[in-house]
Amino acid sequence: MKVNVAIDGGQSALRLRVLPTGATGVGPGYTHGPNAADHMLKAIGTAAAAANLSGPVGVAALGLTGYPADTATEFAAQVLQLLEADEVRLTQDMVTAHAGALPDGYGVVVAAGTGLVCLAVDRDGSWHKLDGHGYLFGDAGSAFAIGRAGLRAVQKARDGRGPVTKLAETTLDPIAYYRSPTLVDDVARFAPDVLRCAAEGDVVALDILAGAAADIAETIEAAVKKLAGTDLVPVACVGGLFAGAGEQLLDPVRAVLSARAHLVPAAGSSLDGAERLATADPGPYTALTVIQRKQ
Repeated sequence: MKVNVAIDGGQSALRLRVLPTGATGVGPGYTHGPNAADHMLKAIGTAAAAANLSGPVGVAALGLTGYPADTATEFAAQVLQLLEADEVRLTQDMVTAHAGALPDGYGVVVAAGTGLVCLAVDRDGSWHKLDGHGYLFGDAGSAFAIGRAGLRAVQKARDGRGPVTKLAETTLDPIAYYRSPTLVDDVARFAPDVLRCAAEGDVVALDILAGAAADIAETIEAAVKKLAGTDLVPVACVGGLFAGAGEQLLDPVRAVLSARAHLVPAAGSSLDGAERLATADPGPYTALTVIQRKQ
């Protein structure tokens, strides 16, 4: 009996789920650079082995950070061979995040982890991507953005160029990160420290959190404006950043949103969305690269 496979590839980790057994495996997250596609293939292989995936695969659906837009067909063919699948459905992680969070298809989903991307889908199936422009030029409000702001505050406090902050009590040396091949993920991992210090009342950390919330709200407002009509728009916030911060981040976001944007709990995760794309009609999610094994 053939199984299907759902894959959610993020910057911190790649998760694989075997269907219908529910067996799961984890591999390394996205690595920036010229060999990113090779690293993703290895991560898929690692996750498949961890899930004890064996035997023939019917459909494999993948939502990936670092979606290889220029070589999507070639990459999908490599996944087809790696998993010995009959069909591969490849898309961006924002699509699987939306499919998991809003099963009805209509509304806005903000997926925030190491990076941040937003997808708005209208009732006619048209969709609009916002941000997701990467750590250099976008991802406003992401864990990377929060971590970077926190580490900058550490350096300024240590230099005497900025206010005293509990953030500077860390033993980390931010300059050492320049040598790391996983710099983006390393910086993002400082975000929980910023959230902790903000919860303890540190003024600098509170300002960083407020700035992130304002950036996220700005992205949501722009997404809502892309959708026709004047009715309420369901907005789901998903990903590791929101899972870790909870209301500490959602409250300030909610406080500055317009009345049309209505925050709702996500129905499921990005991995759930990949499962939906692997086992059902993709519905409004037409931004798929599909490749099938030649008979």
